[in-house]
Amino acid sequence: MANPSKAKGTAWESAVRDYMNKALGLVDKSGRFVDIFSALNVRRAAQEGAKDVGDVHAVPFVLECKDVLRPAVPAWLKQAHVEAGHAGYPYGVVVHKVRRAAVARGRVHFGVHTWTRARLALGLTTAQMRERYAFAPAVRGLDSARWYLTTDMERFTQLVADLRAAP
Repeated sequence: MANPSKAKGTAWESAVRDYMNKALGLVDKSGRFVDIFSALNVRRAAQEGAKDVGDVHAVPFVLECKDVLRPAVPAWLKQAHVEAGHAGYPYGVVVHKVRRAAVARGRVHFGVHTWTRARLALGLTTAQMRERYAFAPAVRGLDSARWYLTTDMERFTQLVADLRAAP
Protein backbone atom coordinates (compact mmCIF):
# COMPACT_ATOMS: atom_id res chain seq x y z
CA MET A 1 0.00 0.00 0.00
CA ALA A 2 1.54 3.30 -1.09
CA ASN A 3 -0.31 5.51 1.42
CA PRO A 4 1.04 4.95 4.99
CA SER A 5 -2.06 6.50 6.60
CA LYS A 6 -4.34 4.14 4.68
CA ALA A 7 -2.15 1.17 5.67
CA LYS A 8 -2.36 2.25 9.33
CA GLY A 9 -6.15 2.56 9.12
CA THR A 10 -6.53 -0.81 7.41
CA ALA A 11 -4.37 -2.47 10.07
CA TRP A 12 -6.53 -0.95 12.84
CA GLU A 13 -9.77 -2.06 11.14
CA SER A 14 -8.39 -5.60 10.78
CA ALA A 15 -7.24 -5.65 14.41
CA VAL A 16 -10.71 -4.55 15.59
CA ARG A 17 -12.40 -7.20 13.41
CA ASP A 18 -10.06 -9.96 14.58
CA TYR A 19 -10.39 -9.00 18.25
CA MET A 20 -14.19 -8.98 18.13
CA ASN A 21 -14.46 -12.26 16.23
CA LYS A 22 -12.22 -13.95 18.79
CA ALA A 23 -13.90 -12.36 21.83
CA LEU A 24 -17.37 -13.27 20.52
CA GLY A 25 -16.30 -16.89 19.88
CA LEU A 26 -16.89 -16.64 16.14
CA VAL A 27 -13.50 -18.07 15.13
CA ASP A 28 -11.66 -21.24 16.10
CA LYS A 29 -8.14 -21.41 17.58
CA SER A 30 -6.57 -21.00 14.14
CA GLY A 31 -8.61 -17.83 13.46
CA ARG A 32 -11.01 -19.40 10.96
CA PHE A 33 -14.73 -18.68 11.15
CA VAL A 34 -16.68 -21.37 12.99
CA ASP A 35 -19.54 -20.75 10.51
CA ILE A 36 -18.31 -18.93 7.40
CA PHE A 37 -21.91 -18.07 6.42
CA SER A 38 -23.05 -16.61 9.75
CA ALA A 39 -24.44 -13.08 9.51
CA LEU A 40 -23.04 -12.49 13.01
CA ASN A 41 -19.40 -12.72 11.89
CA VAL A 42 -17.61 -9.39 12.24
CA ARG A 43 -16.34 -8.27 8.85
CA ARG A 44 -14.53 -5.38 7.21
CA ALA A 45 -16.84 -3.74 4.71
CA ALA A 46 -15.94 -3.09 1.09
CA GLN A 47 -15.50 0.59 0.23
CA GLU A 48 -18.67 1.99 -1.33
CA GLY A 49 -17.57 5.46 -2.47
CA ALA A 50 -20.17 8.19 -1.93
CA LYS A 51 -22.46 5.75 -0.09
CA ASP A 52 -19.79 4.49 2.32
CA VAL A 53 -21.09 1.80 4.67
CA GLY A 54 -18.46 2.11 7.42
CA ASP A 55 -15.28 0.22 8.13
CA VAL A 56 -16.37 -2.81 10.17
CA HIS A 57 -19.78 -4.47 10.50
CA ALA A 58 -20.59 -6.14 13.82
CA VAL A 59 -24.34 -6.73 13.76
CA PRO A 60 -26.15 -4.55 14.85
CA PHE A 61 -23.33 -1.97 14.71
CA VAL A 62 -21.35 -0.21 12.00
CA LEU A 63 -17.93 0.74 13.35
CA GLU A 64 -16.03 3.70 12.00
CA CYS A 65 -12.41 2.92 12.94
CA LYS A 66 -9.93 5.75 13.52
CA ASP A 67 -6.17 5.48 14.04
CA VAL A 68 -5.23 9.15 14.34
CA LEU A 69 -3.49 11.24 16.97
CA ARG A 70 -6.00 14.11 17.23
CA PRO A 71 -9.57 13.02 17.94
CA ALA A 72 -12.57 14.68 16.32
CA VAL A 73 -15.24 12.53 17.97
CA PRO A 74 -18.42 14.59 17.25
CA ALA A 75 -17.60 14.76 13.52
CA TRP A 76 -16.73 11.06 13.46
CA LEU A 77 -20.00 10.17 15.16
CA LYS A 78 -21.96 12.05 12.48
CA GLN A 79 -20.04 10.04 9.86
CA ALA A 80 -20.74 6.75 11.69
CA HIS A 81 -24.45 7.56 11.93
CA VAL A 82 -24.71 8.30 8.19
CA GLU A 83 -22.74 5.17 7.26
CA ALA A 84 -24.87 2.97 9.53
CA GLY A 85 -27.90 4.27 7.63
CA HIS A 86 -26.26 3.47 4.28
CA ALA A 87 -25.52 -0.06 5.52
CA GLY A 88 -29.01 -0.55 6.93
CA TYR A 89 -27.77 -1.02 10.52
CA PRO A 90 -29.46 0.61 13.53
CA TYR A 91 -26.29 1.76 15.33
CA GLY A 92 -23.12 3.59 14.27
CA VAL A 93 -20.17 4.05 16.64
CA VAL A 94 -16.53 5.13 16.44
CA VAL A 95 -13.58 2.99 17.53
CA HIS A 96 -10.49 5.11 18.23
CA LYS A 97 -7.11 3.47 18.67
CA VAL A 98 -5.19 4.17 21.88
CA ARG A 99 -1.46 4.48 21.23
CA ARG A 100 0.74 1.66 22.53
CA ALA A 101 -2.26 -0.22 23.98
CA ALA A 102 -3.94 -3.53 23.21
CA VAL A 103 -7.00 -3.54 20.94
CA ALA A 104 -9.18 -4.29 24.00
CA ARG A 105 -8.29 -0.81 25.32
CA GLY A 106 -9.42 1.00 22.16
CA ARG A 107 -12.02 3.70 22.85
CA VAL A 108 -15.54 3.17 21.55
CA HIS A 109 -17.60 6.36 21.29
CA PHE A 110 -21.41 6.47 21.18
CA GLY A 111 -23.55 9.49 20.36
CA VAL A 112 -26.18 10.14 23.04
CA HIS A 113 -29.04 9.04 20.76
CA THR A 114 -27.32 5.77 19.80
CA TRP A 115 -26.36 5.08 23.41
CA THR A 116 -29.94 5.66 24.58
CA ARG A 117 -31.40 3.40 21.89
CA ALA A 118 -28.95 0.60 22.77
CA ARG A 119 -29.70 1.08 26.49
CA LEU A 120 -33.45 0.82 25.89
CA ALA A 121 -32.99 -2.26 23.69
CA LEU A 122 -31.15 -3.90 26.60
CA GLY A 123 -33.83 -2.79 29.07
CA LEU A 124 -31.32 -1.01 31.31
CA THR A 125 -31.53 2.17 33.33
CA THR A 126 -28.98 4.91 32.68
CA ALA A 127 -27.06 3.94 35.82
CA GLN A 128 -27.09 0.23 34.93
CA MET A 129 -25.80 0.92 31.40
CA ARG A 130 -23.01 3.19 32.65
CA GLU A 131 -21.96 0.73 35.34
CA ARG A 132 -22.23 -2.52 33.36
CA TYR A 133 -20.24 -1.25 30.37
CA ALA A 134 -18.09 1.39 32.15
CA PHE A 135 -19.29 4.31 30.04
CA ALA A 136 -17.87 7.76 30.71
CA PRO A 137 -19.70 10.83 29.38
CA ALA A 138 -18.07 13.70 27.49
CA VAL A 139 -20.16 16.87 27.57
CA ARG A 140 -18.95 19.57 25.17
CA GLY A 141 -20.80 22.83 25.76
CA LEU A 142 -24.55 23.29 25.54
CA ASP A 143 -25.01 21.57 22.17
CA SER A 144 -26.03 17.98 23.00
CA ALA A 145 -25.14 16.95 19.42
CA ARG A 146 -21.50 17.24 20.56
CA TRP A 147 -21.97 15.04 23.64
CA TYR A 148 -20.93 11.41 23.60
CA LEU A 149 -20.25 8.42 25.85
CA THR A 150 -17.13 6.26 25.76
CA THR A 151 -16.23 2.73 26.79
CA ASP A 152 -13.45 0.36 25.73
CA MET A 153 -13.42 -2.42 23.12
CA GLU A 154 -13.60 -5.17 25.73
CA ARG A 155 -16.81 -3.84 27.27
CA PHE A 156 -18.21 -2.83 23.88
CA THR A 157 -17.80 -6.40 22.63
CA GLN A 158 -19.75 -7.62 25.67
CA LEU A 159 -22.47 -5.04 24.87
CA VAL A 160 -22.65 -6.41 21.30
CA ALA A 161 -23.02 -9.97 22.66
CA ASP A 162 -25.72 -8.83 25.10
CA LEU A 163 -27.66 -6.97 22.37
CA ARG A 164 -27.49 -10.04 20.13
CA ALA A 165 -28.88 -12.19 22.96
CA ALA A 166 -31.65 -9.71 23.91
CA PRO A 167 -35.21 -10.78 23.07
